[in-house]
Amino acid sequence: MTTDASRASTSTVRAARLAAQGLDGGFDSPAAAVERLVCLQAQDLAAAKWVLGARVPRATEATIDAAIDERVLLRSWPMRGTLHFVAPEMLRPILRLTAARLMQRAAKTHRDEGLDDEVHAVARRVAVHELEGGRAATRDELQTAWAAAGIDTAGQRGYHLIWRLANEGLLCCGPVETRARQRFVLLDEWSPRRPDEPEDTDEILGRLFTGYVRGHGPVTVRDFAWWTGITLTQARIAQAAAGEAVVPFDDERFVAADAPSMPAVSSSAEPSGRHVLAPFDEYFLGYGDRSAFCSDTDALRVVPGKNGLFLPILVAAGEVVGTWRRAPERRGTTSIEVTRFRGRPAVSGFRPAFERWAAFWSTELGEITTT
Repeated sequence: MTTDASRASTSTVRAARLAAQGLDGGFDSPAAAVERLVCLQAQDLAAAKWVLGARVPRATEATIDAAIDERVLLRSWPMRGTLHFVAPEMLRPILRLTAARLMQRAAKTHRDEGLDDEVHAVARRVAVHELEGGRAATRDELQTAWAAAGIDTAGQRGYHLIWRLANEGLLCCGPVETRARQRFVLLDEWSPRRPDEPEDTDEILGRLFTGYVRGHGPVTVRDFAWWTGITLTQARIAQAAAGEAVVPFDDERFVAADAPSMPAVSSSAEPSGRHVLAPFDEYFLGYGDRSAFCSDTDALRVVPGKNGLFLPILVAAGEVVGTWRRAPERRGTTSIEVTRFRGRPAVSGFRPAFERWAAFWSTELGEITTT
């Protein structure tokens, strides 16, 4: 680390981020991964399980399911209006920062859907009645209960009600039901408020910035504003509130003062490794500026059509070099089709990483083909 005005090389930034994200050595447990990264986008539950699995050596899907059911990590809508895995002690504090702005942005949609305050109040009472006492319900079960109370849940109305109640801190995702779905629970019953949860706004901002920098650094203040969905002014307050917990890495990026294995900005650190990562992985989604590891042209290949659907990615030496997809499992074996980005290094050497992926999902790895 350094405090001069130099700018780190692309290779050094890649090496540092691989270390911060735990992709160069891994974490001991899913809880340790979430503690480091604070939030990991998890709108696709199955994909999000592999986001954690890729960072926890020898983990399986059952390892992640157990961590969810043991409540050492939570899944809810803390920021950017989408689902994330989040450290339990940070969900309520983050919502204190983000919920009001998210609700303001969603207000027109809710009005257009006819979800006024009266409908919301009824939905809230029904949800509490259905879930209190440690019970859990699926989305369909909640919508059935709301329909019985006279609330129309057609289209996305039911989803919008769940989203609003989660943003208020009433609901969160609870026990695992299937590979891709959890049941809903009351947050205060599933994960009671902890004495170490910060309440002061500046303290929350400082802790969140420190956590983001520790798990994603080197990063800029603009990266943090994008990641959280807060304003740039708030992001700058967060950087100041972090104090000595973060230090400059180069002329615009920051790292955690206690960051492990962080290369110096002036070093010639070379990133290494081959990584098979999920769609929506934090290595790609965790930054507003992705130019250090993916060109603008290749980024469009990761999100074809700019439709918000991210493809699984291949990362070689810290660079996104292609995408991949799995074929339907046949007789316990899953084949993989890889798409290599033109002009990027050959995608050889990924089979061990795919074997690790296959072991996580308890399948046998079949043929890997390249297009």
